Amino acid sequence: METELSKRLGVEHAIFGFTPFPAVAAAITRAGGFGVLGAVRYGAADELARDLDWMQEHTDGKPYGVDVVMPAKKVEGVTEADIEAMIPEGHRRFVRETLAKHGVPELSAGEASGWRITGWLEHVARSQLDVAFEYPVKLLANALGSPPADVVERAHGKGILVAALAGSARHALHHKDAGLDIVVAQGYEAGGHTGEIASMVLTPEVVRAVDPLPVLAAGGIGSGEQIAAGLALGAQGVWLGSIWLTTDEAALTSPALTRKLLAAGSGDTVRSRALTGKPARQLRTEWTDAWEDSEGPDPLPMPLQGLLVAEAVSRIQKYEVEPLLGTPVGQIVGRMDTKRPVQAVFDDLTRGFERAIDRVNRIAGRA
Repeated sequence: METELSKRLGVEHAIFGFTPFPAVAAAITRAGGFGVLGAVRYGAADELARDLDWMQEHTDGKPYGVDVVMPAKKVEGVTEADIEAMIPEGHRRFVRETLAKHGVPELSAGEASGWRITGWLEHVARSQLDVAFEYPVKLLANALGSPPADVVERAHGKGILVAALAGSARHALHHKDAGLDIVVAQGYEAGGHTGEIASMVLTPEVVRAVDPLPVLAAGGIGSGEQIAAGLALGAQGVWLGSIWLTTDEAALTSPALTRKLLAAGSGDTVRSRALTGKPARQLRTEWTDAWEDSEGPDPLPMPLQGLLVAEAVSRIQKYEVEPLLGTPVGQIVGRMDTKRPVQAVFDDLTRGFERAIDRVNRIAGRA
């Protein structure tokens, strides 16, 4: 499953695996793919450094990357406290009432929220980059448009390729004009922030728009046959995220959440602004339903919504309040019906890819 891009990065298979879990990212890399560690959940730079140290020890010298979330335009002089002050009291009251309705306990006295959206703030993302650039990462990906020009220049100065997600050909062209090396065409089916165009339509549009830049197909991909389809549409690899959530190495996924993911079908997700303020595909829960109720307030714009719900999400996760418990996940969740190691997922992907290629060769009379 080699392409020009995979050869350039020195990986056996053109499978790029995005994950917030260092053990998953390392296992993807060891399996012959390219593990990408999501940095947004790291509030402190030393925590990211700790996990990158661990990655160095568990990737067998093979390449890996880091994903951050930072805006292309810098806003000067705005602190997290300033943003918090912009949140209306009516929204805070709605959160309190929703949690009380479901009997969600408070955090312990002095316990800090374990789920913060500080990683969405540029100064935090830059501190993450200061750490990441001290390690031999081969790829920097940004999930919120093109990174600032100075970040792109700094990465290129270290020989690091830069990628960004795009939900339309127009977004992809912005990335090309910004001097990026790779565009991830992420379709509507994907988990997390998505646009409104399905992968089957989006991938060839983006390939055509940014040629000759390499494109990775993303969104709803979780089988080898789908990987073959993405490559047939012109992509030079695939970007997979959701499929790793139910692997053995995803140790931070709670047992209750894992059960919900394994039981969910492809129709059990919703594209909602309830988590971050931007449309993000996630498990449908009574929490997302509450934010869709016409009697409740509309979600706030990013990053206000993320800061508003941060403590609530921490409480829901800590106490595993199942009716409210959710996570960003794509429509591929319907395939995620067993818990297994990353290597087993990888083996399934490569076997499915081989089956698809054999099938096409037979149809074309080459077998």
